[in-house]
Amino acid sequence: MAKSKANMRNKSIKRPRKKSRRGWLFHPGILLVAIVALLIWWWPTLTSWTSNVASSAWKLLGWGLVLIAIFLVILAVTVWRWKASTLIRHWNQWLGAIVLTLAVWGILAFFGLGGIFGLHITGIPRIVGLAIIGIVFVAPKACFHLVAKAISWLGKPRKRKPAPRLTPQQEPPFPSITVTPEPPLIEPKRKEVTPVIAPIPVQQELRQVAQEVWKKYGESSTLTTIDGWRLPPIDILDRSPEVEFSEADNLQRAKLIEEALASYGVEAKVVQINAGPTVTQFGVEPGWDRKMKEIRERDRDGNVKIRLEEVSRTRVKVERITSLANDLALALAASSIRIEAPVPGKSVIGIEVPNTTSSVVSLRGVIETTAFQRIETKSKLALSLGKGAGGEAIAADLARMPHLLIAGATGSGKTVCLNSIICCLLLHNTPNEVRFFMIDPKRVELTPFNSIPHLATPVIVDTNKALGTLRWLNQEMDNRYQKLATAGARNTEDYNRKKAGDERLPYLILIIDELADLMMAGFDEVEHILCRLAQLARATGIHLVVATQRPSVDVVTGLIKANFPTRISFAVTSQVDSRTILDMAGAEKLLGRGDMLYAPTEAAKPKRLQGCYVSDVETERLVYFWNSQRREAVAPLKIEELTPFVAAGRRDSYPRDPLLDAAKQLAKEHKNISTSFLQRRLHIGYPRAARIMEQFEEDQAKEEQDNTTT
Repeated sequence: MAKSKANMRNKSIKRPRKKSRRGWLFHPGILLVAIVALLIWWWPTLTSWTSNVASSAWKLLGWGLVLIAIFLVILAVTVWRWKASTLIRHWNQWLGAIVLTLAVWGILAFFGLGGIFGLHITGIPRIVGLAIIGIVFVAPKACFHLVAKAISWLGKPRKRKPAPRLTPQQEPPFPSITVTPEPPLIEPKRKEVTPVIAPIPVQQELRQVAQEVWKKYGESSTLTTIDGWRLPPIDILDRSPEVEFSEADNLQRAKLIEEALASYGVEAKVVQINAGPTVTQFGVEPGWDRKMKEIRERDRDGNVKIRLEEVSRTRVKVERITSLANDLALALAASSIRIEAPVPGKSVIGIEVPNTTSSVVSLRGVIETTAFQRIETKSKLALSLGKGAGGEAIAADLARMPHLLIAGATGSGKTVCLNSIICCLLLHNTPNEVRFFMIDPKRVELTPFNSIPHLATPVIVDTNKALGTLRWLNQEMDNRYQKLATAGARNTEDYNRKKAGDERLPYLILIIDELADLMMAGFDEVEHILCRLAQLARATGIHLVVATQRPSVDVVTGLIKANFPTRISFAVTSQVDSRTILDMAGAEKLLGRGDMLYAPTEAAKPKRLQGCYVSDVETERLVYFWNSQRREAVAPLKIEELTPFVAAGRRDSYPRDPLLDAAKQLAKEHKNISTSFLQRRLHIGYPRAARIMEQFEEDQAKEEQDNTTT
């Protein structure tokens, strides 16, 4: 201790520095006097030398000396105020400034002010070229946009002369559908005049719209033709502009997520940011829960130091992050967030946050993607569903689903989804390949498709006719199975490869817009037929697309859920409805307007999508395109043979039971038969036995009536 104190005292004592003997030689005043003396001594020599150099430099460079001086001053100021890294970062602008300086130098040479060097730059092509190159280097983005606009303007089609008006004999037949023309973007100013309402002939307005669509798309020789039908081009659909999301905003929200989790003692890090059309998915990687141990140690001076040493660490539980959903929504100022824990195929937890501005997903934008084209080359029933949370296109094959169940509250996007499915099938299939059965109890949703040649029967709005159509499909399925067995084919595709023309079997697509109304009309019969079709109709080419706005247990029963493995849920009102349709919660947190959860057969968890949007104008164009073609001979589907009772309005009728003949044989052997007797002898349930008994009594009454008349 004594030695250390003595050392500190010695250090604190200031010792005088020794003066150097040679310091007077380098005094600033003596150096300044020496420099001035040398300049006075060599002044005549310096003035003669500088005058010679200046005159020769002026002859060589001219006013270019001034340009070089200005450029060097700007360069020196830039390096002094900022760093030299700015020169490297903006190298293109400095290079452009040098080229523009040379162009100005060449212009000065025209007036004899550029010197000998400027004479080598003269020439109008050379100066113009230097100016263009300099402008391109200084502002490359502006030049690129200018060139792109010029190319797009040159590529626009010129207006053609109006085509001659067709005679009534040359005009194609058109359906009688009311057409609402689109309003102009900017309405011209009009004088205030008392309006005079005059009826506009609907047929004339319809012809005008249909002719414009047909002349623009239908008369092209590049369209694909199958069996005399022309498939619509993709240009018939609109392309919606994509909204670009700010990367800085997403990074800021990622930082807020990390800070909010850290404030609750959860260590996590955002490792992925997937921006989608409606929501942005932040991939959060859980951190570690570390257990630390305090270790006390003494240093050389005897002071006690505390050191923390990690004893063990474990991953943060997923439940700790999922339980903070409401706290994260508060930190992000979002209406609601959905946490996908974990994301299938990734070791991250997906936090889906709604975007401030959502973009529209067009049907054309999904059809033109590679994901849809890959499925469309393999199957005729390719469907474009929408885009995922990361912006990737999602497509599916209806033949592999093989049936689709759609549920959601009113206004959530069910009908738009059905319209996009129908339009997608109309774009790639002719009436000889796909036939539709559309049941629309609302009477207004599917009626725009009422005139397309793909319909096997007009859009069904009556419940009795809907039940008759379901019975016909049930019998058609049995008839197709007999045809497949006779031909030795396994499914419809194998059967159609061996046949040609009208012998081929078209795909039959049943679309029901509201299942709850049918279930109220005939619960037992509708459930029985739908389940039987869903179980057996895949191989025969019959597929069901069923939608409902009331996903309760009395509408979407356990049998229907078991036979519809592929489901789509839009926004629902409660968690109970979400569990009914998806067997899990999550659909109650959707945003609506096309935001949906898609649960395919092969996936363990549903995937969030933004569904495709098809406007009424696009639907009208597509319907006009098919109606404007000449009517080909399409093989009719004889539905009336099975459902003659539908027109009479009998709701209690049912197809003839195959065991009715066995019941008549038992009636001959025994004097009296009853429902319970048939149930025991035929080994069937009570409802079927009662139905057979009713049909037996009806036949008996008919026979007695015939005997009395004779």
